Amino acid sequence: MTNEEVTQLLKKAYSDEIETVMNYLTNSIVLDGVSAEEVKESLETDIQEELSHAELLGNRLKQLDERPPASYDFEAKQESLQPPEDSTDVLSVIEGVLDAEEDAIQTYRELITAAGDDDPVTEDIAVTILADEEAHRTEFRGFKREYQN
Repeated sequence: MTNEEVTQLLKKAYSDEIETVMNYLTNSIVLDGVSAEEVKESLETDIQEELSHAELLGNRLKQLDERPPASYDFEAKQESLQPPEDSTDVLSVIEGVLDAEEDAIQTYRELITAAGDDDPVTEDIAVTILADEEAHRTEFRGFKREYQN
């Protein structure tokens, strides 16, 4: 059906999206302070978008006769997106989000290349999600500039 590189990248992207949902949810709950509100609201909104990405990826894996990863297949990797000890440390969460978005952008670019002309459906899904991830990165770059000033 498709090459192993595409399958592995789809599984990585799926797992990364699920981990991102978990970390966005936790950070949107634990952050405190007036200055955290806008970031918390953005994270809450992004949770639904990241879940929809995972759903698209999982469905594509199913279409390719593969099983999306489940909890036993999961290995957490987003160290910088872990909730901060200081619940008012909004900047560390922003930096963690930027790290996660950069990783996602790289994964989707690799998936686009791997899918190429042989798998236009996967390529299209990756292009669509890539645009969302780049928009998230732009938003959080703005938050970072704001918090650094």
